[in-house]
Amino acid sequence: MILRFSADARPKGQLGSWSILLISLCSLTSLLDSCRAERTNVGLIFENTNPDLEKIFHLAIEKANEQNEELNLHGVAVSIEPNNAFEASKKLCKMLRQHLVAVFGPSSNMAARHALSICDAKELPFLDTRWDFGAQLPTINLHPHPAQVGVAIKDLVTALGWESFTIIYESGEYLATVNELLKMYGTTGPTITLRRYDLDLNGNYRNVLRRIRNAEDKSFVVVGSLDTLPELFKQVQQVGLLTSSYRYIIGNLDWQTMDLEPYQHADSNITGLRLVSPANEQVLEVAKALYESEEPFQNVSCPLTNSMALIYDGIQLLAETYRHVNFRPITLSCGDDSAWDKGYTLVNYMKSLSLNGLTGQIHFDYEGLRTDFQLEVIELGVSGMQKIGQWSSADGFEMNRPAPAHTLEPDMRSLMNKSFVVVTAISEPYGMLKETADKMEGNAQFEGFGIELIDELSKKLGFTYTFYLQPDNKYGGIDPKTGEWNGMLREIIDHRADMGITDLTMTSERESGVDFTIPFMNLGIAILFRKPMKEPPKLFSFMSPFSGEVWLWLGLAYMGVSISMFVLGRMSPAEWDNPYPCIEEPTELENQFSFANCLWFSIGALLQQGSELAPKAFSTRAVASSWWFFTLILVSSYTANLAAFLTVESLVTPIEDAEDLSENKGGVNYGAKNGGSTFTFFKDAKYPTYQKMYEFMKDHPQYMTNSNQEGVDRVENSNYAFLMESTTIEYITERRCTLTQVGALLDEKGYGIAMRKNWPYRDVLSQAILEMQEQGLLTKMKTKWWKEKRGGGACSDAGDEGGALALEISNLGGVYLVLGVGAAFGVLVSVLEMLLGVKERSTENKVNFKDELLDELRFIIQCSGNTKAVKYPKNSGSSSNSNASSKSKGSSLSVDTLPEDPSDADVEAVRERRTNHAKK
Repeated sequence: MILRFSADARPKGQLGSWSILLISLCSLTSLLDSCRAERTNVGLIFENTNPDLEKIFHLAIEKANEQNEELNLHGVAVSIEPNNAFEASKKLCKMLRQHLVAVFGPSSNMAARHALSICDAKELPFLDTRWDFGAQLPTINLHPHPAQVGVAIKDLVTALGWESFTIIYESGEYLATVNELLKMYGTTGPTITLRRYDLDLNGNYRNVLRRIRNAEDKSFVVVGSLDTLPELFKQVQQVGLLTSSYRYIIGNLDWQTMDLEPYQHADSNITGLRLVSPANEQVLEVAKALYESEEPFQNVSCPLTNSMALIYDGIQLLAETYRHVNFRPITLSCGDDSAWDKGYTLVNYMKSLSLNGLTGQIHFDYEGLRTDFQLEVIELGVSGMQKIGQWSSADGFEMNRPAPAHTLEPDMRSLMNKSFVVVTAISEPYGMLKETADKMEGNAQFEGFGIELIDELSKKLGFTYTFYLQPDNKYGGIDPKTGEWNGMLREIIDHRADMGITDLTMTSERESGVDFTIPFMNLGIAILFRKPMKEPPKLFSFMSPFSGEVWLWLGLAYMGVSISMFVLGRMSPAEWDNPYPCIEEPTELENQFSFANCLWFSIGALLQQGSELAPKAFSTRAVASSWWFFTLILVSSYTANLAAFLTVESLVTPIEDAEDLSENKGGVNYGAKNGGSTFTFFKDAKYPTYQKMYEFMKDHPQYMTNSNQEGVDRVENSNYAFLMESTTIEYITERRCTLTQVGALLDEKGYGIAMRKNWPYRDVLSQAILEMQEQGLLTKMKTKWWKEKRGGGACSDAGDEGGALALEISNLGGVYLVLGVGAAFGVLVSVLEMLLGVKERSTENKVNFKDELLDELRFIIQCSGNTKAVKYPKNSGSSSNSNASSKSKGSSLSVDTLPEDPSDADVEAVRERRTNHAKK
């Protein structure tokens, strides 16, 4: 608002009041500036991908102000895109005008370096939380020095007794961390292999990991950033490097913040280091306030990263400094040479302090580096993260592994020192013979999920066992002919075996003869069938982007626009032109928009090729513009969808569920294992579809099999579906990539350990199995035998190497067909035009048709020259009359009927008088 006063009309009293008001405003402005100057502003530049940094930054300032009421810290936080150095510099320059006393820099290297250079020029303290080897004024790097972290890794390798091992590192900047490891043995000691895993392949590390797997080393030191480590370990598990044969040391102090639950039940030994301990009361208090939860660490991982903890500690360090010194900040600008003369003094004072923070004791050496610190050594186990020792700069690594917890309850000791006979059957992966050239006997010859389950139970409960194979490999049931039990269950009932284990389904019939533990695996009946086959592309697949209705409306629109152009062209005077520009007053006017030309104009615009025709009248231009806009959107939409319809091949399968299978859709036959629990399920089922399937299997015994393997082979080699347990299907589809499970589970049931009726140890075994389920041991065992052992995981990466496939002739056959038909049609029309022309000339000039045709063909065969002589010229009069006659039939108007101009008669009279005068 602008106030204007006249110099003559302004009273003196009013002038005085405005002067007082102006003085008051100036006083208020100076007061606000002084308040702002008294406030101690601290800046934070953080990446917008990590908003928790801002939250803990303000939380730390709030805590610091609570502890010291005289301290008036105020946070100024700005977010940037990761590694955007320009944005970081621009926003930092704006922050400098707000009386900053320190700046916490971003965690991305490029942006941090630019921010550091600006703070260096302004002598403003810069607090860094990055993994960085260089620290210079005015930088305070709160992160433990990477060289000392390398010493910690070396001490850990030495304490664990590793000799030959492989260092898996992300990029060259991490080599300085493992420098101490590379100097461990010199040139004559054990071999240390270096493998870089990030080769700029868009996050695909599998090729490197496969080479590591094929090497001899089983011990690995992994050093990399938190951006790549989660994907690295995911692919490590996929290639089979997370088994009991391998052991790892992770050199990243943020490793504990990863989602470690997928690897919690792996059999590998994974050891790491951490700076932030969740057991620390101060850490727990901050985490509760930050995440607003009483239990912030509910899973294996700890969400509090080192950067977050170091920002918190940095604020506490700054607050401690301002308890002893109180430097008044100044306004800085990137556009001049201004600098804060107290900045370096403040940095030096901060480096001389020591305090206990979230990351332990914070202390800087004479170079300003944090080389004196403590780390916890942790190990990932089934029960989660476990501390097994600690490392310090002064004492090195000290092992302090806790004693194993006793899990044996008093009632479980009844199995101590007992010996049992266990019967099993060959069924992958529950019970198998070891693949070895050596002759093995006793329990050593068996392996599999069921074998390992009995072994784990024996370790847990203290009993011993002896395995033997069922001779006929039958699981057991009541023989319908004899009414007697057979198979493994007969062995248990006759006391020849104490327990039986394999993929033995718990059914009501079997429960009548033997007892079972609680299920160690839950499953259901499913359908095994071949994977959907790719449907061959249609001949006219190029028409697929639009439906038939759209194509129909497009044709109608094309004809409508063509007719509109034809009608409007004849109605608009501007479209009637002089065909002979040299004649000022022609006898005829010509219109370019004949119906054939209108069709040509519309098709040219539709196919984005244009034509030589150009509308002149406003009406025709309006129609043409709307047609061009219509074709622009239509062609763009067509082009956008065309690639998908040409490259994506639809998958077809004749069956989708049990309903389709019962109706034998696609001629698919089906069956199950003779006498198995699956067949029994259909026999006792009341659901009409299942009853229908049972009748089919009973009436077609040729589709029944004697083993699961026979059914699987039949599925692969014929149009056949096999009904079996879902867990077995899962095992098969991990190894046979052409097979898959179709539809949902048809029922729910479980596998249990069979034992004779009223056996006293049933509850003890069931309780032990329940504990193993809660601890995740059964899940780990299933992952091992399904996805890792015996070719497991072969189909998991089937699509990793896939890319865009080249289009084949089958995809574009319709396009070539249209081209061929169009070309053939053009040739046919051309031949007809030639014959009609020859016929017309032979009739008009009374020559032989055959001779005229032969002459025309001879000229065409010459294939040379662009001119053609007129064989039968016409006189100009007749030509003119003929031309006029022909034009009068087309898009032209005749002016012969107009009245003669009287000036022409006058000109003739004057010319006659001059002639007569000359004769005289």
